[in-house]
Amino acid sequence: MSTPPDPALETIVDRALSRLAERTPLPASPKQRAALARLAVASDFALDTLCRQPELLATLDAAAAPPPALAQGQEADWPGLLRRWRTAESTRLVWRDLQGLDDVDATLAGASRLADQALQAGLAALSGSLAARHGVVRDANGAPQSLVVFALGKLGGGELNFSSDVDLVYAYPESGVSDGARALDAEAWFTRLGQRLAQLLGDVTADGFCHRVDLRLRPFGASGRLVLSFAAMEQYFQREGRDWERYAWIKARPVAGDAAAGERLLETLRPFVYRRYLDYGALDGLREMKALIAAEVQRRELAEDLKLGPGGIREIEFLVQSLQLIRAGREPVLRGRSLLPALSALADAGHLPAATADRLAAAYRFLRRLENRVQMLADQQVHALPEAPLARLRIARGLGYPDVDALLAELDGHRGVVAGEFAGLLEARRRRATPGALETYWRALPDGGDPAALAEAGFSDVDSLDAGLRDFARTPAVRTLSARGRQRLDHVLPQLLAAAARSEAPDAALPRGLALLAAVTRRTSYLALLEEQPAALARLVDVSARSSLLADRLAAHPLLLDELLDARAAGPLPDAAAIAALVEAAVAGAPEGDTETVLNALSEQRQAIAFRFALATLGQRLSPPETSARLAVLAEHVVRAALALAEADVAVAHGRVPGAGLCVLGYGSLGGGELGFGSDLDLVFLHDAAADAMSDGPRPLDAGRWFGRLAQKLVSLLGAVTAAGKLYEVDVRLRPDGAKGMLVSSLDSFADYQQQRAWTWEKQALVRARPIAGSAAVAAAFEGIRARTLQAPRDAATLRDDVVAMRRRMRGELDRSTPARFDLKQGEGGLVDLEFLLQARVLELAAAVPSLLAPRDTPGLLEALEHAGGLPAAAAAALRAAHALLLTQGHECGLDQRPRLVPPTPELDAARAAIRSACAAAGLDFA
Repeated sequence: MSTPPDPALETIVDRALSRLAERTPLPASPKQRAALARLAVASDFALDTLCRQPELLATLDAAAAPPPALAQGQEADWPGLLRRWRTAESTRLVWRDLQGLDDVDATLAGASRLADQALQAGLAALSGSLAARHGVVRDANGAPQSLVVFALGKLGGGELNFSSDVDLVYAYPESGVSDGARALDAEAWFTRLGQRLAQLLGDVTADGFCHRVDLRLRPFGASGRLVLSFAAMEQYFQREGRDWERYAWIKARPVAGDAAAGERLLETLRPFVYRRYLDYGALDGLREMKALIAAEVQRRELAEDLKLGPGGIREIEFLVQSLQLIRAGREPVLRGRSLLPALSALADAGHLPAATADRLAAAYRFLRRLENRVQMLADQQVHALPEAPLARLRIARGLGYPDVDALLAELDGHRGVVAGEFAGLLEARRRRATPGALETYWRALPDGGDPAALAEAGFSDVDSLDAGLRDFARTPAVRTLSARGRQRLDHVLPQLLAAAARSEAPDAALPRGLALLAAVTRRTSYLALLEEQPAALARLVDVSARSSLLADRLAAHPLLLDELLDARAAGPLPDAAAIAALVEAAVAGAPEGDTETVLNALSEQRQAIAFRFALATLGQRLSPPETSARLAVLAEHVVRAALALAEADVAVAHGRVPGAGLCVLGYGSLGGGELGFGSDLDLVFLHDAAADAMSDGPRPLDAGRWFGRLAQKLVSLLGAVTAAGKLYEVDVRLRPDGAKGMLVSSLDSFADYQQQRAWTWEKQALVRARPIAGSAAVAAAFEGIRARTLQAPRDAATLRDDVVAMRRRMRGELDRSTPARFDLKQGEGGLVDLEFLLQARVLELAAAVPSLLAPRDTPGLLEALEHAGGLPAAAAAALRAAHALLLTQGHECGLDQRPRLVPPTPELDAARAAIRSACAAAGLDFA
């Protein structure tokens, strides 16, 4: 059903077309005349432009025109040229919108492009004019400097309104003096340039304006200096930067001048905008800004404002920017300047439900298109539907609605969606119900408070817990908290008490949780996280109750708190490719050449990934063999990253050994892909350099010393203590000749050692050894040596005697079993018995069955031996089950930082019996 014509609108069309016909012939095509009629209904501004520039009518469907040339010596012409070009190109945007040639995204991008081009053209022309009088400002090296124009707000995001002002901030790289006859210092030179640029674009002339310029978002606002050096900008944000500026600078973009220099400054300012942790403190700043806006809306009666009113554009912007500020410090993919891509990234990362993101995107596009149409009517910077009924009808009909009521109905629906989502974000997520007696008890500490509240809540060791809480309340960190920080603590701590009381181990959970609070009390952003996110507090208590290791790591490295809330923690866990990418990203994100910073970033990433695996293991989302395998993969990639750092460091002074490389071998649990939480790394190093090879650096070393220094550096980096802890403890005693031998062996000496002098237990160790980092050529050569060694003919009886003798010796020295506790690793029927069994069978059978050389892990070795006939199927199945049980109990002990000593159970007895039986069947009596 077509919309009936409206007489008032027909009158507007007739008058507009009559005016235009007086200046240029109108098109004869009914379709083109209908298009002009739509233009007349939607935009007085566009019709006025066509009347002033009638030649434009014939080119509205053509490509956008570039900005005009601003010739030196003709400065008086510049304002008119820019204004006529801007109005013409803006009219083209109106036309394309009305004809359905551009969607709202393209219209916003087009308006942004016009502003960018005007700023670039104006800055270039004015810079040339100023240089002609005062010379060029040069840096300390004599290179010319340029003013950098940063766009904030919607222009920064590339999503400018049709008739919006542009929020600009000016800066220049460094101090200096211009080189002209009438020299100016840098600040004076660039200040004049910035002032003239704002006037060139913003002053209203007979041709109107080009772009309104707003410079009030600069440091210190309208009272601050118009232009600052980069150093002054950095100092300001370090000392004076406020929460609202973090929101504003999310969108900052260099739009004119030296863009590369501008991007360097933005990279320097990135830590101000994005914190390295989950920053729920950003919501406080948002609440304050929202309160100010709400007061302004009420004072100026702006409830219907499309931008500032409830459910308006600003609420969508704030919602997206808040989530960016909270999370993008840890997730660079969320750092986009433009709203819609950022919204999509948040949904892809799991921080917003996809359906919610879709509704918000639809609302944003609707509101921005309507806002544009309101501004297109008269090229005015307005954000609300006009009061006049006829003007409202023009906008409604221009958008395809039959009447104003239909438009308002859709508008209300979108605003309701936005308002609801925004309110949900701002609402403090903490439970509002108070924990009663526990809260009263806490607030009375350290001098008051009845510890009976702890007993009533379910704690047993009341005296000790009460003393710990009183000591905590007396700490300087608590006593000197700000009012807001104390308020946060007073919400969080009673909730911690209540959650710990409900946990499976209240007396363990509380002191562990309290240790974390003691570590983060001065960092109120972490208190904000726990206050805003009850889920994080609940998971914290759960983890603290079940894992002493993770509780200690949380207290030592509070950044790991982020893992309790990270959406990825509940999603798919990193596989080998993802682990490699995360480790690489950690290294790439640190400044090149800054080894300490790189190590710290690498350690933080390792801690975070391992913590995520630990959470998954506690939640039974990873099986014990999967956990061990992924921890080994993580260690492998960390060693690779550390090796690259070590090699770069050694090469600075000593160069490299041409044509030669180092290979890092993983032995033991690392080689077997069965690493535990807190395991050290058994490493062995090989190189393939010729005996007389030398490095090619300024201080050359012979190859042996060079590779020895490289290995020493790698071990040092892996064990270095950083703010995020150390990477790994390293054990290098499994190298040829042990602690007495060279740290790095040549391939020839390693092969000779394995053939001539290696003990049987060292050949056993080769079963699990594998290359994990370094030279592929050396790795391939090692595999050949390993294969020849493992496949060498040997007497079966002698082999068994050697294996049994070594195992009995180890048990005598290392087995910590007691009648009440079993040593999972060294005890009779434990993990080492199983490893010795598999290694002995490989050494006995590998000559005849080469397929036994491939696997290094216990499940893989069991499968290979079963297929080769080296183990009966029933025995292999029983050993797989036994291994899984022992590994599970080992992880449980590791996560709770207990010795791997466990009480006997029927399941454990059965596992041990299966291992003993298989060993006996193979002729290995370890008892």
